[in-house]
Amino acid sequence: MRTPIPFRARLHDPRTAVAIGRWLGPAVLLCFLTGLVGHGLQTPPGWLAPHLPSRPVWGYRVTQGVHVATGIALVPLLTAKLWTVHPRLWRWPPVRSAEHALERLSIAVLVATAVLQVFLGLMNIAQWYVWPFGFKRVHWALAWVLAGALLLHLAVKAPVIAAHWRADRRERERDPDAGDRRSLLLGVGAAVGAVTLVTVGQTLTPLRRATLLAPRRPSGDGTRQGIPVNHTAAQAGVASVDADAWRLRVSGPDGYALTLRELRALPQHTARLPIVCVEGWSASAEWTGVRLRDLVERAGAPHRSSVRVVSSQRHGAYRVMEMGHTYAEDALTLLALMINGEVLSPDHGFPARIIAPNRPGVWQTKWVSRIEVLR
Repeated sequence: MRTPIPFRARLHDPRTAVAIGRWLGPAVLLCFLTGLVGHGLQTPPGWLAPHLPSRPVWGYRVTQGVHVATGIALVPLLTAKLWTVHPRLWRWPPVRSAEHALERLSIAVLVATAVLQVFLGLMNIAQWYVWPFGFKRVHWALAWVLAGALLLHLAVKAPVIAAHWRADRRERERDPDAGDRRSLLLGVGAAVGAVTLVTVGQTLTPLRRATLLAPRRPSGDGTRQGIPVNHTAAQAGVASVDADAWRLRVSGPDGYALTLRELRALPQHTARLPIVCVEGWSASAEWTGVRLRDLVERAGAPHRSSVRVVSSQRHGAYRVMEMGHTYAEDALTLLALMINGEVLSPDHGFPARIIAPNRPGVWQTKWVSRIEVLR
Protein backbone atom coordinates (compact mmCIF):
# COMPACT_ATOMS: atom_id res chain seq x y z
CA MET A 1 0.00 0.00 0.00
CA ARG A 2 1.49 3.31 -1.09
CA THR A 3 2.10 6.01 1.51
CA PRO A 4 0.32 9.29 0.67
CA ILE A 5 2.69 12.01 -0.44
CA PRO A 6 2.84 14.66 2.32
CA PHE A 7 2.11 18.29 1.62
CA ARG A 8 5.22 20.24 0.76
CA ALA A 9 5.89 23.18 3.03
CA ARG A 10 7.17 25.47 0.31
CA LEU A 11 4.71 28.17 -0.78
CA HIS A 12 2.05 26.83 1.61
CA ASP A 13 2.91 29.71 3.90
CA PRO A 14 1.31 32.94 5.12
CA ARG A 15 3.44 35.17 2.90
CA THR A 16 2.28 33.44 -0.27
CA ALA A 17 -1.33 33.45 0.94
CA VAL A 18 -1.14 37.19 1.63
CA ALA A 19 0.47 37.85 -1.75
CA ILE A 20 -2.39 36.12 -3.58
CA GLY A 21 -4.90 37.73 -1.25
CA ARG A 22 -3.75 41.16 -2.42
CA TRP A 23 -5.23 40.28 -5.80
CA LEU A 24 -8.13 38.17 -4.63
CA GLY A 25 -9.53 40.73 -2.18
CA PRO A 26 -9.89 43.61 -4.69
CA ALA A 27 -11.36 41.21 -7.28
CA VAL A 28 -14.03 40.03 -4.82
CA LEU A 29 -14.78 43.64 -3.86
CA LEU A 30 -15.10 44.76 -7.48
CA CYS A 31 -17.33 41.78 -8.30
CA PHE A 32 -19.48 42.52 -5.24
CA LEU A 33 -19.91 46.24 -6.00
CA THR A 34 -20.73 45.73 -9.68
CA GLY A 35 -23.14 42.98 -8.63
CA LEU A 36 -24.92 45.47 -6.38
CA VAL A 37 -25.33 47.84 -9.32
CA GLY A 38 -26.58 45.07 -11.59
CA HIS A 39 -29.05 43.78 -9.02
CA GLY A 40 -30.28 47.30 -8.35
CA LEU A 41 -31.01 47.87 -12.04
CA GLN A 42 -32.63 44.49 -12.54
CA THR A 43 -34.53 44.16 -9.25
CA PRO A 44 -34.70 47.60 -7.63
CA PRO A 45 -36.51 48.14 -4.32
CA GLY A 46 -39.72 50.12 -4.62
CA TRP A 47 -38.22 53.38 -3.36
CA LEU A 48 -35.41 53.23 -5.92
CA ALA A 49 -37.31 52.10 -9.02
CA PRO A 50 -38.61 55.58 -10.04
CA HIS A 51 -35.12 57.07 -9.80
CA LEU A 52 -32.99 54.62 -11.75
CA PRO A 53 -30.80 56.56 -14.22
CA SER A 54 -31.17 56.04 -17.96
CA ARG A 55 -27.73 57.49 -18.60
CA PRO A 56 -24.98 56.83 -19.37
CA VAL A 57 -26.26 54.66 -22.19
CA TRP A 58 -23.39 52.21 -21.68
CA GLY A 59 -23.58 52.15 -17.86
CA TYR A 60 -25.11 48.71 -17.37
CA ARG A 61 -22.99 47.31 -20.19
CA VAL A 62 -19.82 48.27 -18.33
CA THR A 63 -20.87 47.27 -14.81
CA GLN A 64 -22.33 43.90 -15.81
CA GLY A 65 -19.43 43.17 -18.13
CA VAL A 66 -16.95 43.91 -15.32
CA HIS A 67 -19.03 41.82 -12.89
CA VAL A 68 -18.93 38.75 -15.10
CA ALA A 69 -15.28 39.27 -16.10
CA THR A 70 -14.11 39.53 -12.49
CA GLY A 71 -16.28 36.56 -11.53
CA ILE A 72 -14.51 34.45 -14.15
CA ALA A 73 -11.11 35.80 -13.07
CA LEU A 74 -11.88 34.61 -9.55
CA VAL A 75 -11.60 30.99 -10.73
CA PRO A 76 -7.76 30.92 -11.00
CA LEU A 77 -7.36 33.37 -8.11
CA LEU A 78 -9.53 31.35 -5.74
CA THR A 79 -7.92 28.09 -6.88
CA ALA A 80 -4.43 29.45 -6.17
CA LYS A 81 -5.49 30.78 -2.78
CA LEU A 82 -7.02 27.45 -1.76
CA TRP A 83 -3.96 25.56 -3.01
CA THR A 84 -1.75 27.75 -0.84
CA VAL A 85 -3.72 27.37 2.37
CA HIS A 86 -5.29 23.93 2.04
CA PRO A 87 -2.69 22.03 4.14
CA ARG A 88 -3.67 24.22 7.07
CA LEU A 89 -7.34 23.37 6.55
CA TRP A 90 -6.64 19.70 7.36
CA ARG A 91 -4.47 20.05 10.43
CA TRP A 92 -5.25 17.74 13.35
CA PRO A 93 -6.86 18.20 15.77
CA PRO A 94 -9.33 20.37 13.84
CA VAL A 95 -10.33 22.36 16.94
CA ARG A 96 -7.97 23.30 19.74
CA SER A 97 -10.05 25.85 21.66
CA ALA A 98 -13.31 27.76 21.55
CA GLU A 99 -11.58 30.70 19.88
CA HIS A 100 -9.98 28.38 17.34
CA ALA A 101 -13.37 26.76 16.67
CA LEU A 102 -14.91 30.14 15.82
CA GLU A 103 -12.01 30.92 13.51
CA ARG A 104 -12.35 27.56 11.76
CA LEU A 105 -16.10 28.05 11.39
CA SER A 106 -15.62 31.48 9.82
CA ILE A 107 -13.09 30.04 7.35
CA ALA A 108 -15.44 27.17 6.49
CA VAL A 109 -18.24 29.64 5.73
CA LEU A 110 -15.89 31.83 3.69
CA VAL A 111 -14.49 29.00 1.59
CA ALA A 112 -17.84 27.28 1.01
CA THR A 113 -19.61 30.52 0.08
CA ALA A 114 -16.84 31.70 -2.25
CA VAL A 115 -16.69 28.39 -4.12
CA LEU A 116 -20.49 28.16 -4.35
CA GLN A 117 -20.83 31.76 -5.58
CA VAL A 118 -18.30 31.26 -8.35
CA PHE A 119 -19.86 27.94 -9.36
CA LEU A 120 -23.39 29.38 -9.48
CA GLY A 121 -22.18 32.36 -11.47
CA LEU A 122 -20.48 30.17 -14.06
CA MET A 123 -23.57 27.99 -14.40
CA ASN A 124 -25.73 31.10 -14.87
CA ILE A 125 -23.40 32.36 -17.60
CA ALA A 126 -23.89 29.04 -19.38
CA GLN A 127 -27.64 29.13 -18.62
CA TRP A 128 -27.39 25.65 -17.12
CA TYR A 129 -29.67 25.56 -14.11
CA VAL A 130 -29.31 22.19 -12.39
CA TRP A 131 -30.74 23.32 -9.05
CA PRO A 132 -34.36 23.65 -7.88
CA PHE A 133 -34.04 27.18 -6.44
CA GLY A 134 -34.07 30.57 -8.14
CA PHE A 135 -30.56 31.67 -9.06
CA LYS A 136 -31.02 35.40 -8.64
CA ARG A 137 -32.34 35.32 -5.07
CA VAL A 138 -29.75 32.81 -3.82
CA HIS A 139 -26.85 34.54 -5.58
CA TRP A 140 -27.89 37.86 -4.02
CA ALA A 141 -28.15 36.41 -0.51
CA LEU A 142 -24.84 34.53 -0.77
CA ALA A 143 -23.09 37.71 -1.92
CA TRP A 144 -23.84 39.31 1.45
CA VAL A 145 -22.80 36.18 3.32
CA LEU A 146 -19.51 36.16 1.40
CA ALA A 147 -18.92 39.86 2.09
CA GLY A 148 -19.54 39.40 5.80
CA ALA A 149 -17.37 36.27 6.03
CA LEU A 150 -14.55 38.02 4.19
CA LEU A 151 -14.65 41.05 6.49
CA LEU A 152 -14.59 38.76 9.53
CA HIS A 153 -11.67 36.80 8.08
CA LEU A 154 -9.71 40.00 7.39
CA ALA A 155 -10.32 41.20 10.94
CA VAL A 156 -9.17 37.89 12.47
CA LYS A 157 -6.11 37.64 10.21
CA ALA A 158 -5.19 41.34 10.32
CA PRO A 159 -1.96 40.77 12.32
CA VAL A 160 -0.79 38.06 9.92
CA ILE A 161 -1.70 40.16 6.88
CA ALA A 162 0.15 43.17 8.28
CA ALA A 163 3.24 41.09 9.05
CA HIS A 164 3.50 39.65 5.54
CA TRP A 165 2.01 42.42 3.41
CA ARG A 166 5.34 43.72 2.18
CA ALA A 167 8.81 42.34 2.77
CA ASP A 168 11.85 44.61 2.85
CA ARG A 169 14.89 43.95 0.68
CA ARG A 170 16.87 42.02 3.31
CA GLU A 171 13.90 39.73 4.02
CA ARG A 172 13.50 38.98 0.32
CA GLU A 173 17.19 38.14 0.03
CA ARG A 174 16.98 35.69 2.96
CA ASP A 175 13.72 34.10 1.75
CA PRO A 176 14.58 30.81 -0.06
CA ASP A 177 11.08 30.69 -1.59
CA ALA A 178 11.12 34.19 -3.10
CA GLY A 179 11.87 32.98 -6.62
CA ASP A 180 9.26 30.21 -6.53
CA ARG A 181 6.71 32.60 -5.07
CA ARG A 182 7.36 35.07 -7.85
CA SER A 183 6.93 32.31 -10.43
CA LEU A 184 3.67 31.21 -8.83
CA LEU A 185 2.31 34.75 -8.87
CA LEU A 186 3.33 35.19 -12.51
CA GLY A 187 1.56 31.95 -13.36
CA VAL A 188 -1.59 33.01 -11.54
CA GLY A 189 -1.49 36.39 -13.26
CA ALA A 190 -1.09 34.69 -16.63
CA ALA A 191 -4.05 32.41 -15.89
CA VAL A 192 -6.22 35.40 -14.94
CA GLY A 193 -5.16 37.19 -18.12
CA ALA A 194 -5.85 34.12 -20.26
CA VAL A 195 -9.37 33.39 -18.98
CA THR A 196 -10.20 37.09 -19.25
CA LEU A 197 -8.89 37.33 -22.80
CA VAL A 198 -10.92 34.38 -24.08
CA THR A 199 -14.20 35.50 -22.44
CA VAL A 200 -14.32 39.30 -22.14
CA GLY A 201 -14.85 39.74 -25.89
CA GLN A 202 -18.54 39.04 -25.33
CA THR A 203 -18.63 42.57 -23.84
CA LEU A 204 -15.45 44.26 -25.09
CA THR A 205 -15.90 44.44 -28.85
CA PRO A 206 -12.19 44.86 -29.83
CA LEU A 207 -11.50 41.43 -28.28
CA ARG A 208 -14.46 39.73 -29.93
CA ARG A 209 -12.31 37.46 -32.13
CA ALA A 210 -10.53 36.09 -29.06
CA THR A 211 -13.80 35.03 -27.44
CA LEU A 212 -13.25 31.27 -27.36
CA LEU A 213 -14.92 30.19 -24.11
CA ALA A 214 -17.88 32.57 -23.72
CA PRO A 215 -21.22 30.83 -24.42
CA ARG A 216 -22.64 33.92 -26.20
CA ARG A 217 -20.91 35.96 -28.87
CA PRO A 218 -21.94 39.52 -29.80
CA SER A 219 -22.13 38.62 -33.48
CA GLY A 220 -21.56 35.76 -35.87
CA ASP A 221 -22.93 32.24 -35.67
CA GLY A 222 -25.94 31.80 -33.41
CA THR A 223 -27.15 35.39 -33.73
CA ARG A 224 -30.31 36.68 -35.37
CA GLN A 225 -30.19 39.98 -37.21
CA GLY A 226 -26.72 40.50 -35.73
CA ILE A 227 -27.76 40.16 -32.07
CA PRO A 228 -27.84 37.01 -29.87
CA VAL A 229 -31.20 35.77 -28.60
CA ASN A 230 -31.67 34.15 -25.20
CA HIS A 231 -35.44 33.68 -25.30
CA THR A 232 -36.98 32.75 -28.64
CA ALA A 233 -40.56 33.26 -29.77
CA ALA A 234 -41.15 29.50 -29.57
CA GLN A 235 -39.86 29.39 -25.98
CA ALA A 236 -42.08 32.34 -25.06
CA GLY A 237 -45.16 30.66 -26.53
CA VAL A 238 -45.74 33.45 -29.02
CA ALA A 239 -47.44 32.13 -32.13
CA SER A 240 -46.92 33.85 -35.47
CA VAL A 241 -48.44 37.31 -35.24
CA ASP A 242 -51.08 38.45 -37.73
CA ALA A 243 -49.77 41.92 -38.54
CA ASP A 244 -53.18 43.08 -39.79
CA ALA A 245 -55.00 41.98 -36.64
CA TRP A 246 -52.37 43.14 -34.12
CA ARG A 247 -53.13 46.21 -32.02
CA LEU A 248 -51.01 48.22 -29.61
CA ARG A 249 -53.22 49.43 -26.76
CA VAL A 250 -52.05 52.41 -24.72
CA SER A 251 -54.04 53.08 -21.56
CA GLY A 252 -54.18 56.44 -19.80
CA PRO A 253 -56.50 59.44 -19.42
CA ASP A 254 -56.84 59.49 -23.21
CA GLY A 255 -56.21 55.85 -24.03
CA TYR A 256 -56.13 54.63 -27.61
CA ALA A 257 -55.16 51.73 -29.86
CA LEU A 258 -52.97 51.63 -32.96
CA THR A 259 -52.60 49.18 -35.78
CA LEU A 260 -49.12 48.26 -36.94
CA ARG A 261 -49.62 50.39 -40.05
CA GLU A 262 -50.65 53.39 -37.92
CA LEU A 263 -47.67 52.87 -35.63
CA ARG A 264 -45.31 52.83 -38.60
CA ALA A 265 -46.88 56.06 -39.87
CA LEU A 266 -45.90 57.94 -36.70
CA PRO A 267 -42.57 59.84 -36.57
CA GLN A 268 -39.79 57.26 -36.47
CA HIS A 269 -36.52 57.69 -34.59
CA THR A 270 -33.30 55.71 -34.75
CA ALA A 271 -30.88 55.16 -31.87
CA ARG A 272 -27.82 52.99 -31.48
CA LEU A 273 -28.21 51.18 -28.17
CA PRO A 274 -26.75 48.02 -26.64
CA ILE A 275 -28.60 44.92 -25.54
CA VAL A 276 -26.96 43.75 -22.33
CA CYS A 277 -27.63 40.34 -20.85
CA VAL A 278 -27.15 39.54 -17.18
CA GLU A 279 -25.00 36.57 -18.28
CA GLY A 280 -22.38 39.06 -19.46
CA TRP A 281 -22.70 39.36 -23.24
CA SER A 282 -23.69 42.60 -24.91
CA ALA A 283 -24.02 43.91 -28.44
CA SER A 284 -25.04 47.20 -30.00
CA ALA A 285 -27.55 47.67 -32.80
CA GLU A 286 -29.42 50.45 -34.54
CA TRP A 287 -33.04 50.43 -33.44
CA THR A 288 -35.82 52.30 -35.22
CA GLY A 289 -39.27 52.99 -33.83
CA VAL A 290 -41.53 55.42 -32.01
CA ARG A 291 -40.35 57.22 -28.90
CA LEU A 292 -42.10 55.85 -25.84
CA ARG A 293 -42.59 59.33 -24.42
CA ASP A 294 -44.54 60.34 -27.55
CA LEU A 295 -46.90 57.39 -27.07
CA VAL A 296 -47.56 58.07 -23.38
CA GLU A 297 -47.96 61.83 -23.95
CA ARG A 298 -50.58 61.09 -26.60
CA ALA A 299 -52.43 59.07 -23.92
CA GLY A 300 -52.57 62.19 -21.71
CA ALA A 301 -49.92 61.00 -19.23
CA PRO A 302 -48.96 63.57 -16.59
CA HIS A 303 -45.35 64.66 -16.32
CA ARG A 304 -43.01 62.15 -14.61
CA SER A 305 -45.38 59.22 -15.14
CA SER A 306 -44.14 55.66 -14.90
CA VAL A 307 -45.36 53.01 -17.31
CA ARG A 308 -46.16 49.32 -17.33
CA VAL A 309 -45.44 47.31 -20.46
CA VAL A 310 -47.21 44.01 -21.09
CA SER A 311 -45.95 41.37 -23.49
CA SER A 312 -48.05 38.83 -25.36
CA GLN A 313 -45.60 36.06 -24.37
CA ARG A 314 -47.14 33.14 -22.50
CA HIS A 315 -44.04 31.66 -20.89
CA GLY A 316 -41.29 33.39 -18.95
CA ALA A 317 -40.83 35.48 -15.83
CA TYR A 318 -40.67 38.87 -17.56
CA ARG A 319 -44.06 39.15 -19.24
CA VAL A 320 -44.89 42.38 -17.38
CA MET A 321 -42.33 45.15 -16.94
CA GLU A 322 -42.48 48.53 -15.23
CA MET A 323 -40.16 51.44 -15.82
CA GLY A 324 -39.85 54.74 -14.01
CA HIS A 325 -40.22 58.15 -15.55
CA THR A 326 -36.46 58.50 -16.11
CA TYR A 327 -36.67 55.77 -18.74
CA ALA A 328 -40.16 56.56 -20.04
CA GLU A 329 -39.28 60.20 -20.72
CA ASP A 330 -35.83 59.55 -22.20
CA ALA A 331 -35.68 60.41 -25.89
CA LEU A 332 -33.69 57.22 -26.57
CA THR A 333 -36.33 54.87 -25.15
CA LEU A 334 -38.14 53.44 -28.15
CA LEU A 335 -40.94 51.09 -29.01
CA ALA A 336 -38.74 49.56 -31.69
CA LEU A 337 -40.12 48.17 -34.95
CA MET A 338 -36.82 47.60 -36.75
CA ILE A 339 -33.30 46.48 -35.95
CA ASN A 340 -30.29 47.30 -38.14
CA GLY A 341 -32.60 48.45 -40.92
CA GLU A 342 -34.72 45.27 -40.91
CA VAL A 343 -38.18 44.55 -39.55
CA LEU A 344 -37.89 42.77 -36.22
CA SER A 345 -37.79 39.01 -36.53
CA PRO A 346 -40.18 36.98 -34.31
CA ASP A 347 -37.29 36.08 -32.00
CA HIS A 348 -36.45 39.76 -31.58
CA GLY A 349 -40.02 40.67 -30.65
CA PHE A 350 -42.03 41.30 -33.81
CA PRO A 351 -44.08 43.37 -34.17
CA ALA A 352 -42.76 45.73 -31.47
CA ARG A 353 -40.39 45.67 -28.52
CA ILE A 354 -38.95 48.05 -25.96
CA ILE A 355 -35.36 49.25 -26.18
CA ALA A 356 -34.06 51.65 -23.52
CA PRO A 357 -30.61 52.90 -22.47
CA ASN A 358 -28.75 51.59 -19.42
CA ARG A 359 -31.20 48.76 -18.83
CA PRO A 360 -30.85 44.97 -18.41
CA GLY A 361 -31.82 42.96 -21.45
CA VAL A 362 -34.50 41.02 -19.55
CA TRP A 363 -36.42 44.30 -19.21
CA GLN A 364 -36.18 45.19 -22.90
CA THR A 365 -39.63 43.64 -23.34
CA LYS A 366 -40.42 41.85 -26.59
CA TRP A 367 -43.78 41.15 -28.27
CA VAL A 368 -45.35 44.25 -26.70
CA SER A 369 -49.15 44.29 -26.74
CA ARG A 370 -50.07 46.93 -24.17
CA ILE A 371 -48.59 50.04 -22.53
CA GLU A 372 -50.21 51.35 -19.34
CA VAL A 373 -49.62 54.79 -17.86
CA LEU A 374 -48.99 54.68 -14.11
CA ARG A 375 -48.57 57.33 -11.41
